[in-house]
Amino acid sequence: MSQGIHPERRTAQTPDATERSTLRVRVEELVGEMDAESIGPLLVIVDDHARTPENVRDAVSTRLMELFRLTQGRSCFGLLYELNRTHLLGQVAQRLRRYQSRADPNDLLQEVFFNIYRYPRRFDATREDAFRVWTATIVRNTVLKHLRSLGRSGRAEVPFEDLSEHPEQVGHGPLVGAIEREAEGECQKVYLVYLHLYLEFYKQLSDREQRALHMVEVEGASYRDAAAELEIKLENLKMVIFRARRKIYRAMRRVFDGLPPDLRAARQPRTEASTSSDKSTSPRTPTRAT
Repeated sequence: MSQGIHPERRTAQTPDATERSTLRVRVEELVGEMDAESIGPLLVIVDDHARTPENVRDAVSTRLMELFRLTQGRSCFGLLYELNRTHLLGQVAQRLRRYQSRADPNDLLQEVFFNIYRYPRRFDATREDAFRVWTATIVRNTVLKHLRSLGRSGRAEVPFEDLSEHPEQVGHGPLVGAIEREAEGECQKVYLVYLHLYLEFYKQLSDREQRALHMVEVEGASYRDAAAELEIKLENLKMVIFRARRKIYRAMRRVFDGLPPDLRAARQPRTEASTSSDKSTSPRTPTRAT
């Protein structure tokens, strides 16, 4: 009976041993980016054979995410991707099937890792399985955001198990109101600065550019009606609007960069421009010397 058990035990342990040895090599490769004190706890986790493969992945991933939060090391994040790609891809695919979505799980997986890379400061490594719990929330939010972008948020039912286990905690300290009022006041000041600059550069546009922008953005006229009012072609009106907006945007950006605005009004319409050009060029007609 014992002879029949040993082969099963060896075949069951061989994949785990191979994965551990491979993971140990990958962890040791972090030496060029991390110090020995940071890598030591990772090797202890990998060499602890009392842990299951899932437990090793959770503990190593949590430790790697904490190191990435502190150091922004690329190797740490790369190893995180290798350890959790298959696991998180399965989670994404499962949630998409639950909502009967035909989206590509690999596309949403990239969005999941982008959020992991972008918001490391929100990670709390208190528990060994913190990374698995945290990424499960990211996967859920990413899938729901994708569904909302498709206009299905009002019709799709959220299963009970998808609801957060922890109620949202909103701070109501004595400084919350003061901070919010101060932030609101600062936003209003910045908004007024933007409006002031926009108006100043709007005044520097040509009369036709000003009238076109005013009709489309203030009066709410359609491009077709505005073109008829200005007696120009629809394609020309779109170009006038585009160039006017670009001039204002570039001028504002130059001001915020500490440079002069350098906004130039458009040339006059062809009828006026041709008349002025005829007057300016007639005295300059070259004459042959006698």
